Amino acid sequence: MRKLKQFIAGDEDGDRGESFLEEDSDGSCSLTATQRMYAFAACLAAGLAFMFLSLIVFVKPIKFALLFTFGNIFAVGSTAFLIGTGQQLTMMFDSTRVYATSIYLGFVVVSLICALLIHNKILTLIAILCEICALIWYSLSYIPFARTMVSNLMVRVFDTEL
Repeated sequence: MRKLKQFIAGDEDGDRGESFLEEDSDGSCSLTATQRMYAFAACLAAGLAFMFLSLIVFVKPIKFALLFTFGNIFAVGSTAFLIGTGQQLTMMFDSTRVYATSIYLGFVVVSLICALLIHNKILTLIAILCEICALIWYSLSYIPFARTMVSNLMVRVFDTEL
């Protein structure tokens, strides 16, 4: 654990510079670097556990939607412990991914509304499928040229000459 902390903190050769764990982008976090790593791991594990549990109750779409959506929120929000909430929000609403973030968050809200208020299983499943697609598109925005490659691939796959 000490080696991992040193690697992330950039303290490999003894020069102690500020790392992304030590600099707090918005100044509101009082956790140490180790506590932040543990909180990240716990939040990510909780999110993955919720998503795994959602697979168990897949036959009940409303419970599935709730567990899956809360799992997504925990998993995406876990990185805020590493980089700070201000930096997380800045990255999420950067000009390259503002639309992907907005669509993803919109489908999170829609799936919760369909599950909690409307209680319609078909609408809930459609909202969850859209949420998954939006999450994939949002995640691809963090990989350079990934969305361009996927777009080009989709054009080639579905391009049929009439």
